[in-house]
Amino acid sequence: MNKKDAELLNGIALAYIGDAVYEVFIRDYLLNKGLTKPRELQRQAVQYVSAKAQAELIRKMEDANFLTEEELLYFKRGRNAHSKTTAKNTDVVTYRISTGFEAVVGFLHLTKKVERLEEFAQFCIKNINSSIK
Repeated sequence: MNKKDAELLNGIALAYIGDAVYEVFIRDYLLNKGLTKPRELQRQAVQYVSAKAQAELIRKMEDANFLTEEELLYFKRGRNAHSKTTAKNTDVVTYRISTGFEAVVGFLHLTKKVERLEEFAQFCIKNINSSIK
């Protein structure tokens, strides 16, 4: 898929893909770190992939000017998309910000920007690790 194809997808579709891709990156990272017990793997993974964590990561990315202009556009598409689902464990604003986060991941994955996706994941891992006790 190329950039033109990604432009045709709505923000929710990008977020749906991005959610799965980001979770795979995180679980792979945790497994490589030595977490193999399912309950502990799940507990730690939730700390990385929760809507609250993703919203906080976007704030840190904005503070660090980490996102490119193009990525910001895809973030806004995801954030502003109208989802038919409701936020379960957080408020609507946080849920919408996390949807934007996932849309960026979906865009990077679909356009095969592998190096940038790896940078994105490493930024997330580094910044989540600094807040996990």
